[in-house]
Amino acid sequence: MTQALDTMDAVAFGHMLRGVGVNILTRDAAALAAFLTEVFGVSAHQVSPDFAIIVHDGAYIQLHGDATYGKHPLLGLVPETPPRGAGMQIFLFGIDPDAAAARAEAAGGMVIEQPADKPHGLRECTILAPEGQAFSPAVAI
Repeated sequence: MTQALDTMDAVAFGHMLRGVGVNILTRDAAALAAFLTEVFGVSAHQVSPDFAIIVHDGAYIQLHGDATYGKHPLLGLVPETPPRGAGMQIFLFGIDPDAAAARAEAAGGMVIEQPADKPHGLRECTILAPEGQAFSPAVAI
């Protein structure tokens, strides 16, 4: 299915979405997609400066360049300077937080919470992408 994502048109993609959807606004979808693939090992499809589909364990995250949200009222709420996404934490379950944290800085990210075992049975960390969105890889302990 993921190979089909590279050639699927917007209507077909929209019709296949189910459950919860996550859209992340970014200045450069291609740059954020590169960061996510390098640090977390997710797959990226239809990558351009304006759009990308990120797939992790069957879940989809859509990256939208600011220009694609030109008439959407949400764009007016996004700060001009990072951090973007303040108050939102996106968990990526099944990704080794120690390995992701080790790759984050070289990819332009910042580890704001070092990998640690948590009382709720997960080992996790929190990594800010270059624009400030918070991603937390986590595995069961």
